[in-house]
This record gives sequence, C-alpha cells and structure tokens, in this order.
Amino acid sequence: MDPRLEILRTKTRRHFLQQSAAGIGGIALSALMNDGASATSADPLSPRQPHFPAKAKQIIYLHLTGSPPHLDLFDYKPELVKHSDQDCPNEFLEGQRFAFTSGVPKLMGTPRQFKQYGEGGVWLSDAVPNFHGVADDLCVINSMNTDQFNHAPAELLVYTGSPRSGRPSLGAWATYGLGTENANLPGFVVLISSGVQPNGGKNSFGSGFLPSVYQGVQCRSKGDPVLYASDPQGMDRELRRKSLDALRDLNELQANELGHPETLTRIAQYELAFRMQTSVPEVMNINDESQHTIESYGAKPGDSSFANNCLLARRLVENGVRYVQLFDWGWDFHGTGEGTGLTSGLTDKCATMDKPIAALINDLKERGMFEETLIIIGGEFGRTPFREGRTAASALLGRDHYPDCYSMVLAGGGVKGGFTYGESDELGFRVARDKVHIHDLQATIMHLLGFDHERLTYRFQGRDYRLTDVHGKVVHGILA
Repeated sequence: MDPRLEILRTKTRRHFLQQSAAGIGGIALSALMNDGASATSADPLSPRQPHFPAKAKQIIYLHLTGSPPHLDLFDYKPELVKHSDQDCPNEFLEGQRFAFTSGVPKLMGTPRQFKQYGEGGVWLSDAVPNFHGVADDLCVINSMNTDQFNHAPAELLVYTGSPRSGRPSLGAWATYGLGTENANLPGFVVLISSGVQPNGGKNSFGSGFLPSVYQGVQCRSKGDPVLYASDPQGMDRELRRKSLDALRDLNELQANELGHPETLTRIAQYELAFRMQTSVPEVMNINDESQHTIESYGAKPGDSSFANNCLLARRLVENGVRYVQLFDWGWDFHGTGEGTGLTSGLTDKCATMDKPIAALINDLKERGMFEETLIIIGGEFGRTPFREGRTAASALLGRDHYPDCYSMVLAGGGVKGGFTYGESDELGFRVARDKVHIHDLQATIMHLLGFDHERLTYRFQGRDYRLTDVHGKVVHGILA
C-alpha cells in the first residue's frame, strides 16, 4: 500500500467523518500509553502476520557465490563416470550456449567418491564429510532449473525474480511482509566472506522499489559491525538523541504533508541506527560463545570468515532477525587453477563450508530453533557434465556454467529431512523428473513463511509486482 495514496484519501470529507472518532480515540490511547509516536512514525518494520500460519519464522540463506559443482557434491551419476572422456553427444550441444566452452567437449564423470548416508539414503560425496552426519536433516533438490548462465543475471534472478537490476530482493520481500521481532536490530542482515561482494552487487540484497528500510544491512564480522553507525567525534549519546528528536519532528511534518514512504523510512532508519549502536556490537561478539561452540563451527573470534558468519547467523536469528543472508565467494570451479579444480581445490574449499553448516544445523537443533528456521544452501546455477573448454588438455578438472539442471539443499523450516527431490537424466544434462524453476523455489520459500506468493505484492508504476513476477508454483513435494 502506497502511503501517498493514503494521504490523498484522508483529504476527503467522507473519510474524515468516518475515521475521526477512531482517530481521536487512537490519539488519546497513545497519550495514555506515553509511547511518544504519532501515526505517521509507525515503524515499517513492526511485526506483521502472514497470510496463513507459517512453518518458518526466519531464514538463513547461504549463497555459495560462483556456484558449486553439484555433480561432485550431491548428484551422483554413475553412467557419466562410465562414459567419462567420451565426446559429448550432439543432442546436448545443439542450440546451447556455454560461457567458456565451444566445439565438442569431453564428458566428465566425477573424480569424487559417493555414498548414501542417513536413513533417507541421501547421496553425498567425500568432499562434504561433515554433511554425512546431518544427512537426515537435508532436503536435496536435484532438479533445479534457471534461465541464466552468467553469474550476475543468474544471481539477480535467484534473489529478485528478474535477471536485471531494480527489483526487490528475497530478504526485502520477507521483511516487507513480516517485519522484524527485534526493534533494536535490522530485519534483514547481510554477511559477506572471502572478501568479495556478490555478483549482483548490492542489488542482490537491495530493496528495489520497496521502501529502502527493507534493504539488507551489511554487517562485518571483523572491525566495526556496521560502518558509520558510531557517533561522530565530539558528539555524545545524549546530544545524538536530541539531534534525532529534532530530525524526527521535521520528518513527521513532511510525512503528514506528503505521505512519501521514504520519509517514514528515514525516521525508522535513524531510530534503528541509534538503537543499533548498542545492540549490534553485542550480538556480533562471538566471544560470548562457549569454546565448544566456537570450535564446532571452526570459527575464530576476530576473523572475517564463512565459519564466523554461520555462527553470527545463528546469533542473529536467535535475537529476532527475520532474514540473514550469507555470501561466500570462491565456488566458480572452472579448473583453470589448482584452487578451482575438482580434486584438492574442491576439498579445500568445502572444508571452509561443510563444517560450519553442519554445526549451524546441530546448534539450531540443540536450541529448539531448527524447525522454525529455514536454511537454504546453493549457488546461482549448476556446472556442466563435461570438461570446461579451456582446460581440455589440462591435468586439472573443471566444469563450465550450466543452467538447465543443478542441485540446491534446504534444511529445517518445514521441509522434509533425509529426502531427495527430483532427478536429472543419467548423464546430468536435463531434468528427468519434478523440475523446480527458480520461481518455484521462491514461491515455496514464501509459502513456508506463510505467504501466498501471488498475494504479497507492491504497486509500482501502475502495476502490482511480486517476487515471482508472473510465474512460480509451490513445490509441495518437499514440504514436511
């Protein structure tokens, strides 16, 4: 709902007569309660109810930027291993475009060892040994499909429903729909490891045309948690409070006159920043954790690492943050160097990822939070079942970008555990059963949060927009 339209409605005589009694009563009640807030300064992040009872109260999304090689982690293809080093059949190449491969590439079976784990018999490779112990908590989707094969547009499609910039991100939609449970912390927090911003830039966690109060707040696990939140030199907390009070009064005058949503956002953000000065450093301090917990994640206080960020993610959702987004760069396994090869390179990179994720799952279970926290793990697309073109003659093994079929992993928050959904064909080129498009995944995430994805909309430029655009259906087969 656009506040500017609401302001215009209040200019009519009929609306005034209809609402004045309730309005006067509301003002009186506000005064009695001494909350000091006017109608225009209502917090846009205050908790709200979804369309129906939710399975998940909060989300932790772990994005492996660059996209991990799913055929070497989750989707075992013995037939591909059998036909390794043979020419790729033309039927899989005709009409296809690849980022770095041309001509006729060689099929490549995985060099990793696979086994089935847990009561559900989930196939996992030796590259993720810590996942073996939590196999019965994992929901592996092996039939994911996307429209994009380059990093930035594919990532934007995952998070905003469009391969182009300008749409609100998944986290922004979640906080727009639900608000937050802790007024002293942002509703949507972003943590970045490996020193690289996401491929889609800040658009991957931006608010698009939603009010900017719903965009992700990037926090750091090393140094000041939030840049520019500290008081300037020479200003103490009391003076800061007086300054903000004066700004609030001016902004409320403008909000009453124009009703622009960004004015309300400005009020809310100034107030939140003031509260964050004390609340954020406290929640971002992992020194408060037991040594056992820190070691289980592989975290190191003072570091900026994926392990630290996984532990921080648990602390944030435990303190009422609605949506936590982690971006971890370094999953673009082309095999053009030792670090991006499928043997030692993949082993080393997975060692930074699977231990903290397994610890996060176990930690949430121990605290009774697993069933209400949806964990999502994956990249923006998949990797080819054949060798990357530039490394055809190399001893290193790598895979090119591939959108047609790949894997993602979910856990907790209302999805089945120890379960594999969907299937690719015997060589891993196409979805053979139960295709899940990115829009379907988005619709399912919204469903788990208690929303009908077709009804959670925002009017912009004369049209009602939603996360899933005009697509998407809930994947009921993965729901617990």
